[in-house]
Amino acid sequence: MNNPFFKNYGPIKALEVYKILNLKPNKVISSQNITDIKDLAHSKKSEITFFHSNKYKDLANKTKASFCITNSNLKKELPRSTFALEVDNVLLSTSIITSMFYPDSINDYFDNTVVNISETKFKNSVNFGQNVLIGENVSIGSNCKIGHNTIVEKNVSIGNNCFIGSNSIIRNTIVANQVKILDNCVIGKHGFGFFPLNKNNLRYPHIGLVIIEDNCEIGCGATIDRGSMSNTLIGKNTFLDNQIHIAHNVKIGSNSIIAGQVGIAGSSVIGNNVKIGGQVGISGHIKIGNNVEIGGGSGVIKNVPDNTKVMGYPAKNLRTFLKQNK
Repeated sequence: MNNPFFKNYGPIKALEVYKILNLKPNKVISSQNITDIKDLAHSKKSEITFFHSNKYKDLANKTKASFCITNSNLKKELPRSTFALEVDNVLLSTSIITSMFYPDSINDYFDNTVVNISETKFKNSVNFGQNVLIGENVSIGSNCKIGHNTIVEKNVSIGNNCFIGSNSIIRNTIVANQVKILDNCVIGKHGFGFFPLNKNNLRYPHIGLVIIEDNCEIGCGATIDRGSMSNTLIGKNTFLDNQIHIAHNVKIGSNSIIAGQVGIAGSSVIGNNVKIGGQVGISGHIKIGNNVEIGGGSGVIKNVPDNTKVMGYPAKNLRTFLKQNK
């Protein structure tokens, strides 16, 4: 699902999209309404999506979107029911169109709707410390605790039996049940996405969520960015150590353990039952299979299949690494 917390300013006429992308309008479809923008997997009829890399051609083959921002080399992968909008820079064009639908998602200024929790409906149902602030459109389940100086900004849902530590900031996030978020975490802010444009940096809108499923623990000082187009997901019973960074659109499966100072770049997918040692770096758009173990200090720059142990930079089969480093 897309972020229900940002207002969609659609529908937008296809003609307006053509104009803003400096494309020659197609007379047959210019009058059609485009209702939303989503990724290839989740887009539907009357919506627009984008396709920028052959890595995603299997998803492109099956997309149900009526429109797709892409280039001349990739458009052949789209179904006949999807009309291609050919551009030179797919991601830049996607950013521009996303901003039309969701202009409120570009910047992450502080939430000026927050009030002290003692002035809210949660004052008698939540065990809280000093200087706890709560924004609009927040829900908190039963038997929850929130530490000192923590801010739960607008658009957050927290389940039952959760613990939120001190000095943390949470926004645009859905937290399930029995989740622990320890001290000094920042969860749900936009990711590191921008494009250099005319000596300025154009911010990429982030309209996704952070979703943390049941029985997870997020260590001290962790930063988890919300998704740009899809959601950032932490699967059930996954534990993160301290000072970990999870970038936008990352998906982490269930029952995984990630040690301190790990960085996972945008849109990478981590399987179930994965163990990642300290100070590992994982490049963007990488797929890590199920039951994988990655040794501490490794750099992962390509996909890792199921049931594999890797180590080193670039990360390689553990036996190979040990032989080469006797």
